[in-house]
Amino acid sequence: MTEVTAAPTTSASLAPHQIWIRTRGLLLALLVLVAAGIALATMRSGDQHGRLDPRSADRYGSRAVAELLKERGVSVHVVTTLDEATAQAGPETTLLVASPNLLTPHQQSELRATTDHSAGRTVLLAAGPPSVDTLVPGVRAESAGPVATRAPQCSLPAARSAGDVETGGFHYASDGLDNTIACFPSNGLPTLLLVEQGPGDTVLLGSPDLLYNARLGNQGNASLALQLLGSHPHLVWYLPSLTDTSAAAENGGDGGDGAHDDRSFVDLIPRGWLWGTLQLALAAVLAAIWRARRLGPLVAERLPVAIRASESTEGLARLYRRANARDRAADSLRAATRTRIAPLIGVSPPDAHSPATLIPAVSARLSTTGSDLQAVLFGPVPSDDAALVHLADQLDTLEREVRTS
Repeated sequence: MTEVTAAPTTSASLAPHQIWIRTRGLLLALLVLVAAGIALATMRSGDQHGRLDPRSADRYGSRAVAELLKERGVSVHVVTTLDEATAQAGPETTLLVASPNLLTPHQQSELRATTDHSAGRTVLLAAGPPSVDTLVPGVRAESAGPVATRAPQCSLPAARSAGDVETGGFHYASDGLDNTIACFPSNGLPTLLLVEQGPGDTVLLGSPDLLYNARLGNQGNASLALQLLGSHPHLVWYLPSLTDTSAAAENGGDGGDGAHDDRSFVDLIPRGWLWGTLQLALAAVLAAIWRARRLGPLVAERLPVAIRASESTEGLARLYRRANARDRAADSLRAATRTRIAPLIGVSPPDAHSPATLIPAVSARLSTTGSDLQAVLFGPVPSDDAALVHLADQLDTLEREVRTS
């Protein structure tokens, strides 16, 4: 009797059209999320929706404090370039820099040269290590943790009259500087530091949160903001912009030593984009969990109509293939073959699935080695679809030889 062999088979891998059908739903969902994110960012990127923008009535805008200052006779002028900010600095002007860490070393040097001789007040919001060393020499910035309510604990009249305010972000240490007032300490270091520089002064505020519309009414935030920003009749509100041409200047004001900006890429990304990316990642994970295939228990039910055996077999095979259930398919094929050949070789139905009984009976009928039959009738799970097709061919050949022997 000949050895059990199989006919050549073809690969059962998915076609590109099938891959597209299975993934188009997830790709469409991702496309909608990206489009929605871009549309939302575009709508909120205008001048009237910027963070710390005195024209914005949004949660993180600063229109409320600007309107209160105007009611007290302080003019508020918004600028977005360094040239406009330095041109309007003067002895009767308060210059507020909303995001000093976004300034390049050249811009920081130019701003410091102007404020040193302006005899006015400069307010730096959340100035960290990338900017404080240049803008206020002799002061060191360190992280102070989250924003929290803190007591003034200083002699600054504006801080004492305001009482407790919400500060945090950065705290500052002055190395041997005279004429400084430290307020609202966190871990022993102030989150508000006033440095008197000649006829003018500089205020370092560790966090800008007290200027937000949503926080201005909390604690003594409004009182402190109005006193710090309303000490002069004119307020220049400087919002650094990426379109400012002065940011492209090289080696200006840094002594020609080639100083470079050591900020990381993450530091340059606005906080809103980081949260947006996190939300998109979370949405993608939830979509993947929603679309994941899970095998539940088999449920037997009466079919309302008669279905051809070939159609039922083909449908079941497609389900197995879609779920990559090669183990179930192989077990089904082997069990069916054992059930059909057992009566032909004199093996009872209960013993048809016992290797100790079935293998010797088949070997005696076909004169085939038991190891080959063991691999075909009771072997391991096929490693891929091609191996599963190969197993089906082997079972067909074996059954044909049993019937014709």
